Amino acid sequence: MTESAATAEVVDQLRRILGDDPGAVLTDRASRFNRARVPAPFPVHRWDEYLPDVIVLPQTTQQVSEVMRLASRERIPVVPRAGATGLADGAVPMRGGICVDVKRMDQIKEIDLESHTATVGPGINMETLNRKLAKYGVIYPDAPASYPCSLIGGRIGTNGWSQLGARYGHTRDLVISFEIVLPDGEIMRLCEGGAPKVRKSSTSYQLKPLFFGHQGTLGIVTEATLELVPKAEAEFAAFFLFPDFDAAYETMKRIARSGLSTLAGAMLFDEEKVEYLRRDDEAYIGQPEWVKAVAAVALLGSRCEVEPASKRCMELGRSLGGKYIGDEISAGDWASRFDRYANPLHGRLKDGQVVPMTWHCEDSAAPFDQIPAIREKWHAIANRYVEQYDVFDNWGIISYCNGRSAWGDALLEIDLGLWEQPLDDERWNAFVSFKREVAEVAIAHGGTISSAHGATRAGDCELIPTEIGPQQWKLMKAIKRLVDPQNIMNPGKMMLDEAYESSNGAE
Repeated sequence: MTESAATAEVVDQLRRILGDDPGAVLTDRASRFNRARVPAPFPVHRWDEYLPDVIVLPQTTQQVSEVMRLASRERIPVVPRAGATGLADGAVPMRGGICVDVKRMDQIKEIDLESHTATVGPGINMETLNRKLAKYGVIYPDAPASYPCSLIGGRIGTNGWSQLGARYGHTRDLVISFEIVLPDGEIMRLCEGGAPKVRKSSTSYQLKPLFFGHQGTLGIVTEATLELVPKAEAEFAAFFLFPDFDAAYETMKRIARSGLSTLAGAMLFDEEKVEYLRRDDEAYIGQPEWVKAVAAVALLGSRCEVEPASKRCMELGRSLGGKYIGDEISAGDWASRFDRYANPLHGRLKDGQVVPMTWHCEDSAAPFDQIPAIREKWHAIANRYVEQYDVFDNWGIISYCNGRSAWGDALLEIDLGLWEQPLDDERWNAFVSFKREVAEVAIAHGGTISSAHGATRAGDCELIPTEIGPQQWKLMKAIKRLVDPQNIMNPGKMMLDEAYESSNGAE
């Protein structure tokens, strides 16, 4: 789709679909640029190469369906956009076309306290939803770092990771069913079998999981039915300070493997992360220089469960010499966890100069016993790039237990600051190479490219076939061709253009 008479005709058709609302179809420069990027580092020197041609803001599933039918007829690329808080470029338009922004689809359609579900539009975020649910004594417990601003549609598209995942599961566990508009405009409900509020069926192929993490390459979510849980009666958090990483790591592992049913998360901050947080007097309570690592735990549940479990966590936290940081600081630090989505003014160049940097985190799911080795190699990679280029800063590594089983593996995340202002192709390609090296280390140690954000951007997406293997990669491409035969859904992502390289789609 280009700026031409054809484009003008398409825009007119979109206006007819969306109705009389002047804010529903946007073509102005500011709107297009504002929907061309996400919080992750971006090649700002090439910003105008990644612009949508037109933005639509539908309010109904039928409108989305008609937009997709038009795009299918005209073979126009479509990029869905929800909260755009993702860190893997899923909402970045690679080839122009139509950006379908779902923010206006923010209705709470039903709260069913009998089945403990809420049915909502994809444009609502978790914080808003939970404010509405508060009077019923229930919550939707999906809690990413971007909790105040990420939206339900994006959480499904990225297969989002939750800070409360050890207690309640992640997005894939908490979305019971959802409605999606396919590339040809067909509307489909994906459930466990055929029941939109039932959690388990063994009737047929389980198709719903296929669409978690699709990154907008298979369709546009227009409604979701979500799991509700009772609001926790009691909450407990404890942070333990250590003079070295190894003791903190072993403590975090002991807590994660404790088997406590109220465990919401076990966390680990390494030396470089602690040093980075010392820069920010708003998000970190200053600690003595001997503090090199932190292990932390959070519990949620009924009082009769949390109180005895908290005593066990205190024993485990101190078992290898951890120093408890105190009740007030622990509770406050855990409560402020969503306030740290980015600290852009705390970047440092290697000469100590303070510059505004964009935050990026490269994450992996890795076996617990591989965390020390991966950490060591990741820091060596990051420090090499910091030394070689004048735009990077190593912001340290954090780790969380990764799932409701808790004891098997962990999310491991290295945070990197990138100074975007002086970017050119050389510096941008260095960032892409950094991502690739980090992902290669994770795969080599039995981990994944990503646990939380996805692998849609250059640097890691080309390693998807390596991680999942040739058989799964072949099937993944076949599914993409089947669902989206014209490759109009978010083209250029996840290496899936490879599925269309021959005329008949053969390998």
